[in-house]
Amino acid sequence: MRRYRFGPLAASVAALYLVAIAVLTVIALVTGEEDALWRVVTGEPATHGLTAVWWVVLALALIGAVQGAACWQVLRGRLRGTPVDGGRQVAWLRGTLYVTVALALLPSWSWPMSLLSALAQVVIVWLFFRVLAGAIPTWARILMLSTGTIDAVAGLALTLSYTLELEAPIRILSMIMLDGLLRMAWVVPILVAQARDPRWTRATVWMGVLSLVTTLLQPSSFVTFSYGEVSYTLVAFALLGALSVFGLVWAARSAHELTGPRPLPAEPPPGRAPPRWWPLPALAIALPLIPAAVNLANGMPFWIGPRGPIQTYVLDLADDTTALFWLALDLLVGVGAPALLILAAVLRRTQRLIRATILTLVLLAAIGALPTESPRDYGFPLDDLPLYPDHLFVTDPQGVPSFGLSPLWYSAALLAAALLLLLLYAAPPARRMRHHVLVGVLTSSAVLAFLPVADQPHGPVTTAQDCLPPEPWGRAEHRAPTGEEAYICGIRGGGTPLQFAATTPDQVLLAHGRRLCGIYTRDDPQETARMRTLEGLDRQALASTLAGVCPSVAATLKAERDQQDAELKEWQADSQRICDATPRHHPLIKPAKQTVIKESQRTDHGVLEAWEPTGNADDTEDPLVKAQALLAKAQAPGNGLVATFPGQLMILSNPDFDLCVTLETYPRRPPVETKGWDHVMEVGYDSSLGEIVLSDALSGTELPDLSLNDRKGHYRIRVHYDWFPWDGLHEGGQRLLIMAYPGRGDNVTTYRRPAAR
Repeated sequence: MRRYRFGPLAASVAALYLVAIAVLTVIALVTGEEDALWRVVTGEPATHGLTAVWWVVLALALIGAVQGAACWQVLRGRLRGTPVDGGRQVAWLRGTLYVTVALALLPSWSWPMSLLSALAQVVIVWLFFRVLAGAIPTWARILMLSTGTIDAVAGLALTLSYTLELEAPIRILSMIMLDGLLRMAWVVPILVAQARDPRWTRATVWMGVLSLVTTLLQPSSFVTFSYGEVSYTLVAFALLGALSVFGLVWAARSAHELTGPRPLPAEPPPGRAPPRWWPLPALAIALPLIPAAVNLANGMPFWIGPRGPIQTYVLDLADDTTALFWLALDLLVGVGAPALLILAAVLRRTQRLIRATILTLVLLAAIGALPTESPRDYGFPLDDLPLYPDHLFVTDPQGVPSFGLSPLWYSAALLAAALLLLLLYAAPPARRMRHHVLVGVLTSSAVLAFLPVADQPHGPVTTAQDCLPPEPWGRAEHRAPTGEEAYICGIRGGGTPLQFAATTPDQVLLAHGRRLCGIYTRDDPQETARMRTLEGLDRQALASTLAGVCPSVAATLKAERDQQDAELKEWQADSQRICDATPRHHPLIKPAKQTVIKESQRTDHGVLEAWEPTGNADDTEDPLVKAQALLAKAQAPGNGLVATFPGQLMILSNPDFDLCVTLETYPRRPPVETKGWDHVMEVGYDSSLGEIVLSDALSGTELPDLSLNDRKGHYRIRVHYDWFPWDGLHEGGQRLLIMAYPGRGDNVTTYRRPAAR
């Protein structure tokens, strides 16, 4: 909650709303009247004549919970921290998105509000066109700009036509807007760009996707005749309209994250899964084709056809775009197109595609499991089949169409294919769940309780005390254990996944290790999965444990260390090349001494500090408090480079990059140089020992003495800082020129401030 700028306020408002929903839900269940709950959740009077049916009250409570979560998402603001300055266009886009959020919370039935919404949409698509440059191709940005503008203008004109009751413009504008297809044409490119842009999180993109889905599910228009009875269709779509808060959340989150602190980089996705024995992947591909082949042989090219609740919704309530999407999906699944998706997943074998394929197959199987009617239950002739081409169906002598197999056969085939993909290519869990650990411990304890003790072979037992090194003052030299001894001592020390009793003989440990070595070396997926399930052991986690008794593990670890060493050496070499390519500073007057440090220097936290005792009462203060005060002074607005206290000098830099350092000491004040430097500052420093040595204890960096022939007294320290890009492993480099000369005064002088970035 406190991570966000307005987190406490947003949490308070959302909590009050959820409490109100909970109270109204209890009142509806106790009194049998749900009018108040209905009005709060849907924003409309309860005109459906429905008493407090439990499933309606539950649906209203769940939708109210979603609305409360949406309230939190909208009001919480951006993450705390220094905002990222994205420029004027980003600021305008962020402000316009907040305007659209405010407009969405106001009544939008009047044409002035529609005019404001249309203008805001035009501004948003134009600013997204500019801000998202480079995230998606230019043609996609142009498509987004053109369709978004046309959609906004057409929507405004349609509102005016409804206000003035102009029938002809209403028909023309409805055709132009393509029943929501025009909105998809400009929203989808934005979502794709947001998915590629690190400024937005994946949750924000999914909110946009849910917004599109709920928009497509909204009916274009419908008429119900209840004759005094409850209109469940009206109830369902009123609830669906109350659930349509994802567009509001998407706009608010998009604005929050535009200038908020950048999220941490996500972990890289796992690589491709290894190929499997070909009959099983081939079976997964063939399963969706089996019911499709049977249906096609019987003259039925569709999956479900014109039957069931989905078809009723598509025909009676949905717009033309949703109807066309459903018709295409029905035909593709009916002819076995999911087999192509499974084929792509088997060939690519990336975890993202595998998960998406499994999720798609499960969703299709769930849709196919919905109840359907027999073709004879409809009572209509073949010519009355709406939307579906009648020549694609085979009829009996009475003219009743044949719909082929039940969709449940498709559901069974799709679920079986999803299960095969899960078993063949699913990645191992990132961590072991607590209940898995509990079950593993209980099972192991039960098994061990029934093992006869006499069956355990006897032999020498190395204890944990035997593995400890001798006392440092002893005469004997300690030899680090290797091979089998290292494996046994690793287990005795308790720092490995393998746990044995302290009295277990060494030969049992060795036999167990050699068995695990065989599993590791063979790398058979089924054997590894069985080891993970039965023993709770992961193959990679065993590598360091088995190195002493398993040559393949030792070879693997050595190759990994060699690769890491090579990468580290190349990284250090690239850092050194940066300093080698840095031009040497040519003093305008002759210094008493000049030191150009050839090796690149590094800091642990970006701080170089010199410290000397002053002999004053300040030395008795807590050093940590003084260091924190000095750091705060160095990080103050307008500074960010150098600061001093009596006996302390601190210089700041970027800790992520190495430094190229030059030190110069002058007998008198040198001329000021600012050309070629990003930041130049000068401070006063009083040296009590005549030894000004900047260092970083954590990284081991220590610079030569800056003092003038061990001179004590007042100095002026002038620090020059420059950041420059670099075409190599490093993104850039930074260099420091530090000048020192005798001089009075403790004032801070800034000769050049860094440019805003």
